[in-house]
Amino acid sequence: MAKKKPADEVAAVSPDGPAARMLRAPAEVLYAEEIEHLAREDRHEKPPGWKMSPRAVLTYICGGKAGSREITPKYIGHQRLVEIAISTLVTDRALLLLGEPGTAKSWLSEHLAAAINGDSTKVVQGTAGTTEEHIRYTWNYAMLIAHGPSQEALIKSPIFRAMESGTLARFEEITRCAAEVQDALISLLSEKRISVPELTTEVPANKGFSVIATANTRDRGVNDMSAALKRRFNMIMLPTPATLEAEVDIVRRRVRDLSVNLELKAEVPTAEAVEQVVTIFRELRAGQTLDGKNKLKQPSGVLSTAEAISVLANGMALAGNFGSGAVTAHDLAAGLQGAVVKDEDKDKIVWQEYLSNVLKKRGADWRPLFAACAEHNAG
Repeated sequence: MAKKKPADEVAAVSPDGPAARMLRAPAEVLYAEEIEHLAREDRHEKPPGWKMSPRAVLTYICGGKAGSREITPKYIGHQRLVEIAISTLVTDRALLLLGEPGTAKSWLSEHLAAAINGDSTKVVQGTAGTTEEHIRYTWNYAMLIAHGPSQEALIKSPIFRAMESGTLARFEEITRCAAEVQDALISLLSEKRISVPELTTEVPANKGFSVIATANTRDRGVNDMSAALKRRFNMIMLPTPATLEAEVDIVRRRVRDLSVNLELKAEVPTAEAVEQVVTIFRELRAGQTLDGKNKLKQPSGVLSTAEAISVLANGMALAGNFGSGAVTAHDLAAGLQGAVVKDEDKDKIVWQEYLSNVLKKRGADWRPLFAACAEHNAG
């Protein structure tokens, strides 16, 4: 039976009501109380269309105090980068968040939209199948054939709706789209209006409209953005966590939040377990041990902070449903194997060498994890 989590181990957000029924509630639902409190306490000037001032948005993202209430940090990193991002959205420039997988691009994008508009759900998801219609508009073809072009037959994209309402739209993984689809944004960001020739009309964007896009630097060269489109964005590169301590802090906070949101019936992994998983990820990602003494082969996959969070959450699910409720080395080993070994031929050798040359030679604290990983890898 899992022990009750101490108060400081419980995530700051305990969703109830609508959030309790959602598999993944948006930020404005999960953190509704904080957003409402910040807006109520805000004494600074708000830009057109914003629910709170830039200073209050910064407090919501990076944490701080609003009156007597403590606001939990949503993004742990360089505060100056967040200030630049918020300042960009005050202007007529769009914002592009760049970075390696797992650097919290989507997380920051969602929370910016939630704080500024109270709505982070106007999203275009970039994929190889995304078309220009996803960016502009399409039609209800049954109504179009029956009655011809009309407002009722028009199906507006999230970006169209954001322009009408003077709010933010999000464009996730923009470089996953074909270049000609990306370029449909150029006129929207330049002219700040969308043309609907079939209705002989143009819809101007209201004040407060902007776009927050994200792009994975690993996808560069797949569908690189044109120079013309890049000029419409202010680009911010989000770095990977600079230190082991910073990454451990991020992972622990997110795992605590997930344990509450997903109602995982297990204790949050110990600080030691979190540090061990993050250490393994950082060393394999960098191609050397943290002390710099040993060079390592790198696996084919990207061992991001987000994957470390996933490994620990999966360990909690195993411990809660098939174990004692306390996360053990065996609960973590399966997740580590799946995260590292993406290419069976290459990565299994990389992982085996890391276990034999690095993990095996570490102290007694590491022995249970080494034994569990070696057993799982041999299987």
